[in-house]
Amino acid sequence: MAGGGEPLHQSLFRDITPYLCYILLATAVGPLQFGYHLAELNAPQDVITCEKKSATSSALHPSLPQCISMNTDQFAVVTSIFTLGGLVGALIAGPCCTKYGRLLTMRLTTTVFVVGPIFEALAPSISVISIGRFISGIGAGSSLVVGPIYISEVAPPKEKGFFGALTQIMVNVGILLTQVLGYFLGRDSMWRIILGVAGCIGLLQLFLLFLVPESPKWLAEHNDPQTARAILRKIRGRKEDLEDEVAAWNVDSSAEDISEEESLLSAPPGTHPGPNPKASSESVGIFSAIMHPSYRPAIIAVIAVMFAQQLTGINSIIMYSVSLLSTLLPTTAALLTVAISALNLFITTLCAPLSDKIGRKTCILLSIAGMGTSAILLAVGMSYGVKILAAIATLLFVASFAVGLGPVPFILSNELVGPEAVGATQSWALAANWIATFIVSQFFPILNKALGGQGRVYYVFAVIAAVFGAFIAWWVPETRGKHGANEVWGRKEARERVE
Repeated sequence: MAGGGEPLHQSLFRDITPYLCYILLATAVGPLQFGYHLAELNAPQDVITCEKKSATSSALHPSLPQCISMNTDQFAVVTSIFTLGGLVGALIAGPCCTKYGRLLTMRLTTTVFVVGPIFEALAPSISVISIGRFISGIGAGSSLVVGPIYISEVAPPKEKGFFGALTQIMVNVGILLTQVLGYFLGRDSMWRIILGVAGCIGLLQLFLLFLVPESPKWLAEHNDPQTARAILRKIRGRKEDLEDEVAAWNVDSSAEDISEEESLLSAPPGTHPGPNPKASSESVGIFSAIMHPSYRPAIIAVIAVMFAQQLTGINSIIMYSVSLLSTLLPTTAALLTVAISALNLFITTLCAPLSDKIGRKTCILLSIAGMGTSAILLAVGMSYGVKILAAIATLLFVASFAVGLGPVPFILSNELVGPEAVGATQSWALAANWIATFIVSQFFPILNKALGGQGRVYYVFAVIAAVFGAFIAWWVPETRGKHGANEVWGRKEARERVE
């Protein structure tokens, strides 16, 4: 149920407008790019690394080699360097979107998404494809910081959990898209087309963002509440009551200034006439946030959840499933990977309203429990050669991830701290995410090999799931239905407001 006993679907259809749909989808192309680049090397791995070299030796261009010879360790570096770029992008994007705005940061991010794939698609060597992957990673890291913040700030307040899941839904769309392309184009030098498509998607988003406005909440916090209100009116529609949402900005937007709203509605998206001296905002930097006792518990919470999201092993499936399962399922590994991606997208979309119904923390704990159990089943299935158990366990593993650990972590940063620290907290969260992703992408093949293969590494993931599940149950608060960070953490200010 969504606020006041009203069914979620009724509230959703009432609150959504065509313009809101447009700006949400245009923004969510950034997370789509993250998913695309994350999985783009999975299906064509053997072709790219010359493991499977075509006898015809065909190439898209005479100056480009059909494949780039590399061993397992070199391929792990090419795969994982994307995550180092993501770490850089995440650290840059937080301060940038706080100081210069969500819209400018998204536009700069999109240009990076165009440049990276050019290097990747035209790479003649390991070093050039690595540079391209690093640049694409910068864009991905930035998009996962600014995208969820923007979506949370323009989404209707009662459906923030539902729309917050849009980030992970679009990540899964990107993963599915690249897996499907890999299934059909994973031969000869066609893998270059797979890598180049991401640049075309980047160009598309750049054009889409010309009609996207700056975040109303950011404008209100940066001394322009009237333009913020005008943009919010355009997003919500003329009949929607904005008073509660505007009041939550905690800035002066008095009724006498509302007459300015109509003239501002026709202004080009992303423009505003200048600051209003009656409003003020003071943002918190990355290091100031971690040092401040009010923000530190929230940062520890989001770091723990992001570590849990990655160190429970989801990207071992997303990045390496074809090579991982090919020994056990040689004829169906690539097709099973496409099915895994489709299931991930379906379950994430189906469970999008769940965090608004049963709570963010409950979804995360259910997800961790499911992944830990599935990891044990997958290890048993692969170790003892039980093909059907391994296939089912892989699907359950991904489905469990989609219930909570996939979508919910991207929502928490906006709900555990006040607006002045959202950018810093999101940067810490995504930095943790990228470090954990790097650890999995770089060391999973090495650890799997050291343990003798056959899926024994998933026993390690099961233990990690148990540890993080216990810590999250103890430390991370529930945020569903709470009004602001003070109420989430049970601080004095919230208790006094209730009394």
